[in-house]
Amino acid sequence: MNALSFRTSRICFSLWAFFSLFMGVQFSTIAIAQQPVVKGLPDFTELVERVGPSVVNIRTLEKARSNPVNGSGMDDETQELLRRFFGVPIPNMPNNPNAPRQAPRPGRTPAPEESQPRGVGSGFVLSSDGLIMTNAHVVDGADEVLVTLTDKREFKAKIIGIDKRTDVAVVKIQATGLPAVKVGDVSRLKVGEWVMAIGSPFGLENSVTAGIVSAKQRDTGDYLPFIQTDVAINPGNSGGPLINMRGEVVGINSQIYSRSGGFMGISFAIPMDEAMRVSEQLRANGRVTRGRIGVQIEAVTKELAESIGLGKAQGALINRIEPGAPADKAGLEPGDVIVKIDGKPIEKSSDLPRLVGNTKPGTQSTLTVFRRGAMKELSVVIAELEPEKVAKRANEPEEKPKASSSVQGLGLIVADLTEAQKNELKIKGGVRIESLQDIAAKAGLREGDVILAVGNMEITQMKDFSSAVSKMDKSKPVSILFRRGELTRFALIKPSS
Repeated sequence: MNALSFRTSRICFSLWAFFSLFMGVQFSTIAIAQQPVVKGLPDFTELVERVGPSVVNIRTLEKARSNPVNGSGMDDETQELLRRFFGVPIPNMPNNPNAPRQAPRPGRTPAPEESQPRGVGSGFVLSSDGLIMTNAHVVDGADEVLVTLTDKREFKAKIIGIDKRTDVAVVKIQATGLPAVKVGDVSRLKVGEWVMAIGSPFGLENSVTAGIVSAKQRDTGDYLPFIQTDVAINPGNSGGPLINMRGEVVGINSQIYSRSGGFMGISFAIPMDEAMRVSEQLRANGRVTRGRIGVQIEAVTKELAESIGLGKAQGALINRIEPGAPADKAGLEPGDVIVKIDGKPIEKSSDLPRLVGNTKPGTQSTLTVFRRGAMKELSVVIAELEPEKVAKRANEPEEKPKASSSVQGLGLIVADLTEAQKNELKIKGGVRIESLQDIAAKAGLREGDVILAVGNMEITQMKDFSSAVSKMDKSKPVSILFRRGELTRFALIKPSS
């Protein structure tokens, strides 16, 4: 081998060695990048030192009412409880007219009203001038509210406002320079993220527990999508803060799921953005004003969405509209599916009451609804939420239907509505089910139900119904929009061949 060949071989070997080393580093880097990042368990000591002084203990008191013990050896309250649950009159009970009365003992005077413990909860300082946030159920009905700070100072608190629907309350103590919490952005909170709670479980002040966020947007009520965690929460934790790793309050610990009464790994917290909206109204007006449109709704199932042509299971299905309510004036109809309000999507039915409730009464909003195969926009003026009205049952009309017809495939015998029936139900038309077979009964239909639509075809009389049934695809379930009393619902029937 000559010198030139030898030098060439050395250069080639050096290049090969460098290339191999380079690729090895690259592959190692990629392998390291693909490995999950392993971190140690978090240290909460700094968070406790930072947020702990902002957490308070709340004790509530009630005045002891004098309940004189009668001849039965039980006070009136206990006897009333026994009477209600067992239905047996107790001897010497005041509500028993034949019971002998016991004269007061000589020289005995009734004891004056005294304050006695009622319950224990938690709270946290919202502002340095003494505003404190807690749960409504902690302070509701209390005759006296006492707040104890971490430095053991105790104050008598004034209730600024209570909102039972969201379980949020704001109280005020006469103090200044208090360490207020920092409110966090709930939208940044992620499932699996570490969180911490500070409260007074069973009266044990400033107890710290920790866990992770188990789920977000958990529906357990009309107006609140709760944060679910596995942080240990017990009686007395109510009203305390849920804190993220940045030391920010992201929720108010409010509820637990339990079969024993104690912690079972499922806790719920009120999202702080919702709580702040409520607290602002409580501080300004002492109460919360919510919007309403006057509809009763239910969820849209996947099968129903496919059957009516909506495709995706979304929105809130209207099954009843209150006469004269904003929805009625706006032209909404039972069977409509509200999919948006002011451009905000209604992913699930529980989104609607929350979004409408958060809208100021008097606001003109735009509802996007799906009706018989097409989207439609309607304008509605939001009204103020009123106490729920008890729906009255419609009386059965005495007038007999004029004609009836049997429809093959759906297992139904239907008839045209009389004018009296239309007036009673306040509808323009439809057909009434006179009798039905198992196929229709299993779908949830009953005798007396009024069919308003088949598929996406509106039904006003027998002729419409027969035409709609003749055009339906018997290989697929058909959607039946029907009225029962004041409620309007959907049923899905798989036609028989």
